Formats: sequence, structure tokens, C-alpha cells
Amino acid sequence: MFEILYQDDDLIAINKPSGWLVHRSWLDKNETVVVMQTLRDQIGQHVFPIHRLDRPTSGVLLFALSSDVARMMSEQFATKKIEKTYHAIVRGYLEGESVIDYPLVEELDRIADKFSNKNKPEQDAVTFYKSISKIEVPIKVGKFDTARYSFIELKPQTGRKHQLRRHMKHIFHPILGDSKHGDLHQNRAFVAYFNIKRLMLHASKLEITHPIDNKIITIEAKLDQNWQDILINFK
Repeated sequence: MFEILYQDDDLIAINKPSGWLVHRSWLDKNETVVVMQTLRDQIGQHVFPIHRLDRPTSGVLLFALSSDVARMMSEQFATKKIEKTYHAIVRGYLEGESVIDYPLVEELDRIADKFSNKNKPEQDAVTFYKSISKIEVPIKVGKFDTARYSFIELKPQTGRKHQLRRHMKHIFHPILGDSKHGDLHQNRAFVAYFNIKRLMLHASKLEITHPIDNKIITIEAKLDQNWQDILINFK
């Protein structure tokens, strides 16, 4: 059963585990266990998607309990009225805090976007980051005898596809466990040392305006045990 973080007559939010698809997709036609159907069975009513988290990303995932509420909440996401906070572990020592303002060309899926315009212009993409803690571990990666990692907070100001993963790659601090935009050698070293194989990206907090009574709601998802086992080593 999913951990329910928030529920009322209109909305429900869960702490999505890493590895779960939000809904059935061409990405894995054989996958029958997905969040939407499982949550529907858990609470005994239909749920309507509002936003998405990538399959390997864990954390706050919000659904509406009616199509009308889903439409209203989708408008909030589209007009950037939602505040999102993520946490990640990245390669190398990332110091202080700053803003990544780096436009991104839309990533197209090979099958789903087969007939889409492949010459779209770059889109604005802005991400705030803040370093929280760091660690150096005695594992050899390439020419280096040790590996360094940073635990960071990320706040996307725009909502481009794979924005956080692509922005961290752009500043040469890719997120650990990222098979598409990450560092293969660092990923293997991380798995060998910590014995944890997953994308180290977690949607920690979502701040929304309730579509019915206009109250501000803050929904938070705690880091799971895998994260806790790793972060106990960070300083």
C-alpha cells in the first residue's frame, strides 16, 4: 500500500516509491502494476493524474478525485503557481547555492513523439540549487582514488522534461543513478559502495493552492530508508 500524505474530498497525494510508472505507457507495455490502478484499488475510487514523476523518481505525487479538480490543478501547474522542492545526490562537491538558467530543447520520445516537430526552439529552463552536505568515499573511479558526492536541494522554476537531470549534467554534477544523463562510471561506483541501485532524486515537497477553498497546502514526503542509510554518512 502507498503511504498517503494528504487526502480530502478533492485531492490525494502519495509518497511514490522509485521504480513505479504513474500509468500504463508504451515505455513498458508489459508493466501491469502502475500507480494509478494500484491507488484506485487502495482507496476504492478513481483517481485523475495532475502531474508526473519519472519512473525512477520518488516522492510527492498528487492526484485529483474528479476530472474537474484535475483540470483546475493542471492549470496551476501550467501557470507555474506550484512550488516544488526536490532533493538529490550528485557527483562531486557542489558548493553554496545558485541558479541554473539554461534553456533546453524539448526531449522527444522515440515512439510517443514520432510525428512531433523535431526542430522546436529552446525553452526557458531555470533551477535553483543549494548544497546541504558532502561526502568523500574510498572508491576508485577512473583516475581518481576517491569519489565525492553532494546532497543538494533543488527548486525548479520551470517544468521542462527531465529538467533537473539535464541541468545537473550541464553544470557537471550529474545526479547519481541517472542512466540517461548521468555518469556511467560514477553510477557503477556508487552502486558498488552503497549497494543501492536507483536514481537519487526525490520530490520532497509540493506547495499548492487548494482549487476549492484557495487555502495554501504544503505536502511533504520523507526520504525512504535507502536515503537514510546513505545520508547518515554525509557531513
